[in-house]
Amino acid sequence: VQLQASGGGLVQPGGSLRLSCAASGSIGSINGMGWYRQAPGKQRELVASITRGGSINYADSVKGRFTISRANAENTVYLQMNNLEPEDTAVYYCNRVPPLRLYRDHTWVDYWGQGTLVTVSS
Repeated sequence: VQLQASGGGLVQPGGSLRLSCAASGSIGSINGMGWYRQAPGKQRELVASITRGGSINYADSVKGRFTISRANAENTVYLQMNNLEPEDTAVYYCNRVPPLRLYRDHTWVDYWGQGTLVTVSS
């Protein structure tokens, strides 16, 4: 499965964006899917996750502002982001929870597809 996030851009504080994650293969068999983000100089963090059964979790920093959803038939995961804050500025990625792994150079590494940059600034 390859993952490609889209929908990022420049938005003013208080604005909204909707991110989409298109998977090249079926995500129907994947239980946990999530949105992660990595801000400049910081480690990547999980901000929202959703299971196949619809159980959802959010990081405290985005609760009440972000909404995750998934459309298994379309192999797509969405992240609706409202009331954006400058602290939300980051590259956003979607991935399995835990992340997909690849065997490369005799070791297992996390696979990260193409992310999408979200910049919140006035």
